[in-house]
Amino acid sequence: MTITTDELAAQPSAASSGTGPARLATGRRSVLRRLLFSQLSGIILAFVVWEVVPRIGLVPQRYIPPFTEVLPQFVTELGRAEFWVAAGNTLWAWAIGLGIGAVVGVLIGVVIGSSAAAYRATRFVLEFLRPIPSVALIPLAVLLFGINGQMKVSLVIFATVWPILIQTVYGVRELDPVARDTARSFGYSGWDVFWHVTLPTAAPSIATGIRIASALAVVIAVTAELITGVSGLGAEVLFAQSAGSSVRLYALILAIGIVSYALSQVIEAVERRLLRWHVSFRKEHA
Repeated sequence: MTITTDELAAQPSAASSGTGPARLATGRRSVLRRLLFSQLSGIILAFVVWEVVPRIGLVPQRYIPPFTEVLPQFVTELGRAEFWVAAGNTLWAWAIGLGIGAVVGVLIGVVIGSSAAAYRATRFVLEFLRPIPSVALIPLAVLLFGINGQMKVSLVIFATVWPILIQTVYGVRELDPVARDTARSFGYSGWDVFWHVTLPTAAPSIATGIRIASALAVVIAVTAELITGVSGLGAEVLFAQSAGSSVRLYALILAIGIVSYALSQVIEAVERRLLRWHVSFRKEHA
């Protein structure tokens, strides 16, 4: 049986076209497995180091107890109603503060970024206020609101506004004038230009600002609770420290880290879902 040159040339093409989707799916599964393995390896390594360092005496166990002592206490905390009440209070401050901070930051950022004159006029004020740590404003917040949830939320709002505002300003200023002028030449109103041109251009930058602000909101909420004793996970850490219970202290710190990581993953998942149309996300999943 004779096989011609054309038939030989067609065989690889047919094989590749027939198995292309399968190969692509297999490749994606392989990448996911490697990614999951690398993440699990890093987590296991961190826990092993945590266990070994105090066991061999590099750090006294009364300061950093081994992981195998902290883990049972962490499980115990998960079964306590007080823990979930404290976690709910922290998450409430995170959600309200981040939500208000996002709305305020995006609105002001769009206004400033859309006008060169407004950008020049406010640049000094933004650069002056942005580095001020929210923790430094705790005494003022206590005087204004008292030691309560409003005080905590106000600090979270102040902390989260700046990264969102700055990212929004930069995102709006990256708008191509040609795209804006083209939209206007087709009869788009100012609102249409903003909704269909300006906002999609700035959306990735806004999403980055929200992702940064999300982690910052957890830090500020827990810090405010830790310093003032207002109800939340930070207050639970303060009580454990006051009682001299280092095991419970680190169990709560572990819980705070897990909560922060979970919130970060939720924010990233929402970002990928909402911005799957953007070129950066298409390249990432190509």
